[in-house]
Amino acid sequence: MFSGIVEEAATVVAADMSGGNLQLRVRCSFANELKIDQSVAHNGVCLTVVELFPDSTYTVTAIRETLDRSNLGLLRPGDKVNLERSMMLNGRLDGHIVQGHVDCTAVCTGVEEVGGSSYFSFRYDIPVELARKGYMTVEKGSVTVNGVSLTVCDSTADSFRVAIIPYTLEHTNFHSIKEGSTVNLEFDIIGKYLARLQSL
Repeated sequence: MFSGIVEEAATVVAADMSGGNLQLRVRCSFANELKIDQSVAHNGVCLTVVELFPDSTYTVTAIRETLDRSNLGLLRPGDKVNLERSMMLNGRLDGHIVQGHVDCTAVCTGVEEVGGSSYFSFRYDIPVELARKGYMTVEKGSVTVNGVSLTVCDSTADSFRVAIIPYTLEHTNFHSIKEGSTVNLEFDIIGKYLARLQSL
């Protein structure tokens, strides 16, 4: 379980396919604190640490299902990936409840500077039957974009905007998102449960 508060925009060192799986090697400042089998969210995708190295890098594996639903397969050496370790239950929930299970990708359709902050617009493609199950955004609700917990504005059936403050822009990979970029989305789990209850 995660909160959507990114700890670090880390650097991808290697991204190698092995069969249908992606072996992702990442360098980050807290790599020496990690343990084998620990869960870390990468652009919002919960992955398990499978190997640790003395050069402050570690490896995780993304399976085909994950690659089909996320942007991890687009990562290349030198790219930045948002990292968050799993949430401690005795801490504050500064973002919202995030599972690390990416629902789909979205495409950035525009970036606009407004009063010192940046507005990012995104469009996604979700079948109507999944939207009825809560796979959607709602005005002033929560959404996770590349692992970042954000508040939705200008929500439509297949698009939304988010406002990014300068701190978030600098400390996450939002600084590299531009029109045409592909990002990961996780819709709010509470909305999914409410939609499911309504369908019973």
